[in-house]
Amino acid sequence: MAEAIRVDVGDDEIGFYGVEKAITLAKPPWSEIPHTGKLERLILNLGAGKGRFDEVYGIPRSIGCIGNNHFIMRREKMSEAEIRKVLADFRRLGGEEVWITNYDEPEELVRAARLAKEMGVKEVHTTVLLEDVDSVGPIDGVKIIVETEYEPDKVIKAASIPWISGILVTVDQEKMKEVEELLSKLDGDGELELYLDVLYAPSIRETTVNLFELRRSRNPTNKNYHDCLAGTVAVTGDGYILPCPLMRNYIIGDARKGGLKYITRKKKLKELWKLTKDKIDACSTCPFKYMCHDPRAVEYQVTGQVEGVEYCPLLT
Repeated sequence: MAEAIRVDVGDDEIGFYGVEKAITLAKPPWSEIPHTGKLERLILNLGAGKGRFDEVYGIPRSIGCIGNNHFIMRREKMSEAEIRKVLADFRRLGGEEVWITNYDEPEELVRAARLAKEMGVKEVHTTVLLEDVDSVGPIDGVKIIVETEYEPDKVIKAASIPWISGILVTVDQEKMKEVEELLSKLDGDGELELYLDVLYAPSIRETTVNLFELRRSRNPTNKNYHDCLAGTVAVTGDGYILPCPLMRNYIIGDARKGGLKYITRKKKLKELWKLTKDKIDACSTCPFKYMCHDPRAVEYQVTGQVEGVEYCPLLT
């Protein structure tokens, strides 16, 4: 059996057994990786999507950026030729990591993933809804993550699929105890990665977990770069370029007008990549500012401000 991995959440300790890699808890998997200051990854949405969480009513997900949601399409979705151009621009800029999600049909997800590999993208990740996994199947050279809401039968079903690389589980804060009990039974020593997508309450007053523990970050470049936004660009299904797929109204470019070619020169994007806690007034004097994961997309959705602090556990 692989060694147990422990994660503190408030007064409780969540135990994860049978996996060799660290659990990604309530933050994107790259948020703990040192950033280079260059373009590192592309999050490519393919359409409006058919996920449970809707742009109109809010998307309270801590890792919703790599999951399937439902967005408003403001114009015609990108063609395969336009997607090819986005990927080509990304490769020319030195990008090596693509996350493909928010598809309308499984077939378009498969085509886009294969296209990315054909164009030489080093790491291609796709997120597939559990109900669509049989329609996708294994794709050569592509890491497939299965997404499901937290229900024991669904998580066990996903874990039994031999060719997937990971599982993205959306979890209500109140059910963290159940997560502990279930995951302790997922025995084995494989390399299955678990992404626990904790759902934020409408405000911190309704939060039931210790957010400081949940958001604890150990990224050594936090003093210079935002731990989540740095190195990332997203392209929506209808071709708008965003700093994050959940920051829907924060448009920094258009894939149909100029593409990604010059996107890294945009002052607006560079400022977000370097949006450290020192530049947020309410956080600048906090002694924990370099230890706290900074979910700007969640704050942006709730407050309408990139520098919002609705979920700061120390300001309540």
